[in-house]
Amino acid sequence: MKARTLISYLSPADLVSIVFLLFLTALNLVFHARLQEWFVLVIINFAIILAVVFLARGAEEKKTRLLIGLHRWYCYLIIILIFKEIYRMVHPIHPTDYDQLLISIDRWMFGVNPTQWIGQFTHPLLTEVLQIAYFSYYILFIILGLELYRRYAIQDFDKAAFMIVYGFYLSYLGYFALPGVGPRFTLHAFSSLETDLPGLWLTSFLRSIIDAGESIPPSHIDAINLVQRDVFPSGHTQLTIIVMALGFRYKTKARWLLLALGSLLIVATVYLRYHYVVDLIAGALVAWFTLWTGDMLEVWWRRTVRHLRGGTST
Repeated sequence: MKARTLISYLSPADLVSIVFLLFLTALNLVFHARLQEWFVLVIINFAIILAVVFLARGAEEKKTRLLIGLHRWYCYLIIILIFKEIYRMVHPIHPTDYDQLLISIDRWMFGVNPTQWIGQFTHPLLTEVLQIAYFSYYILFIILGLELYRRYAIQDFDKAAFMIVYGFYLSYLGYFALPGVGPRFTLHAFSSLETDLPGLWLTSFLRSIIDAGESIPPSHIDAINLVQRDVFPSGHTQLTIIVMALGFRYKTKARWLLLALGSLLIVATVYLRYHYVVDLIAGALVAWFTLWTGDMLEVWWRRTVRHLRGGTST
């Protein structure tokens, strides 16, 4: 099979995932002296790239419902895998945390530390609601994706999936540039979070799941040194804005639910001490950049695919 034919099978999400995996592979090679698992990560990256290419080929040539479904939905898994890979890369490559810079920007803008100021409004019921909203981040993409997949043209699903995956990768670049651990470690005592911000029924459980995803052990031993450096920009803010924007762009039935949950989620990032306000501002700006450039990149790739397929023999 000609290489150009194989390339033409790739969706926009496939393309940006492969490019980002190649970028991570290059970082592993350049900084291999600092990364104990660099060789394993490089092998895993190439394995994922091959899997993406062959999945795209299978979906395009065989067109079975299973392969098409896997090709459309695998991207929601790959962003998790890459998130855990950069966990092993960011701190060794860039060991300086920039929390003090982020704190100083917040103080300059507001004259106070917002996560401390908002503490006067804490209440177990409010904490419960906002913790549930914060956790809903992990299902907002599914809510949007399911409706687009069932009710809209497959091209619309592909474009939305690309926007989300592309947005995640842009946020990951920020983690490399300005690593930070967040106000729950710097402005507050992480060990007293349950006492300072108690919820009602689900808060502790949901908080523990989020902590596990951030590589924080249940015992909280050495948590500040183990937690993922993923504060700036706020990916929760960025991707939530993207999901809400796509919900209204496509006039989905779920758009008002996405707006309600998303708005509470963004407030929760500060109330629950996960982010500085400057992280939210950066996340909103990156969301705008994602949507603006994503539209242009998606159009460019569609034209490229038409050119590649028009130049192949059948």
